[in-house]
Amino acid sequence: MSSAKHFLELIQKSRKGKFKIYIGMSAGVGKTFRMLQEAQSLLRNGIDVKIGYIETHDREETAALTDGIPEIPRRSVFYKGKNLEEMNLQAIINEHPEVVLVDELAHTNVEGSKNKKRWQDVLEILDNGINVISAMNIQHIESLNEEVKNITGIEVAERVPDKILSLADEVVNIDLTADELLTRLKEGKIYKKEKIQTALTNFFQSGHILQLRELALKEVAAHVERKVETEIKTENFKPIKFLACISSNEKIAKNIIRKTARLASYYNSQWTVLYVQKPSENPEKIALDKQRYLINNFNLAQELGAKVVRVKESSVHKGILEYVIAHNITTVCIGKPHAELWQRLSGYSWIYALMNRLNERQIDIIILS
Repeated sequence: MSSAKHFLELIQKSRKGKFKIYIGMSAGVGKTFRMLQEAQSLLRNGIDVKIGYIETHDREETAALTDGIPEIPRRSVFYKGKNLEEMNLQAIINEHPEVVLVDELAHTNVEGSKNKKRWQDVLEILDNGINVISAMNIQHIESLNEEVKNITGIEVAERVPDKILSLADEVVNIDLTADELLTRLKEGKIYKKEKIQTALTNFFQSGHILQLRELALKEVAAHVERKVETEIKTENFKPIKFLACISSNEKIAKNIIRKTARLASYYNSQWTVLYVQKPSENPEKIALDKQRYLINNFNLAQELGAKVVRVKESSVHKGILEYVIAHNITTVCIGKPHAELWQRLSGYSWIYALMNRLNERQIDIIILS
């Protein structure tokens, strides 16, 4: 298996853990199956591979592939009257295998665990010099959350920041056609019989699968492109730096943050979220709910890898412009103004003034709808 051979070469090159993610458009495409196939191949090559956490979902073919791969015992946690099994982070670090398999990257750990999310556990494992092979579905990527909700009508609660994907040394898309996936579902290879009909009428509609498949293919193609660009950057390359300008409007701000995160991830570039606080929005004057929305959006931006900056300035365009000049920003992202604001565009409008000044300096402006 050439893929396993390539990962083996990566392992031998470095002492910090290497990170490989299998990604797919939905459950049942065969991510865990492929992880286990690779583990078997690495074992045959004399590599010390162990299972940190594998979820077979009672699929016979997948379970059969775990044979012969040593497993690090899970941690048993008593929570809300139930015994739950979690991945044992400390045991993995203590045993220190060369490679560990960690399924369900988007999983939320039980309350009281050292880290809130499994992807945070993985970062810790990598920092300890252990190589990780993991898996997740496309709908768990944070900045795709709105897009997935629009496609499927379902808001995915468990999410992974885009920065985790960009940290991966390899991202492999496990691709199936919609027909192949639906056949697997109908044959009972994904869910038990009683769940099949519900799945077919909800998430596994053919139209949904096609759109999710396209998202997965684009994501992996973008990852490869970023890696190539990073490796061939020349010294006179001017790095792209994005600035996302937000207000206290919750939904518009969240949208700007997510879309700029996507752009920054695509270009593998730094990005900042800027909030210009006018005197009317001082903490003692601003409504409590707006204050709460702002804090939530700042937290979201940080989770997605942005630097968050708040400046006090009565003129919004002046606040943005000063920051842009001082920090060599190349691209400014703002929300689409309301229709009536476009009708009133004049020398008095801050957005018109801003566009003119940015244009003079050859700085790109992206208006996000």
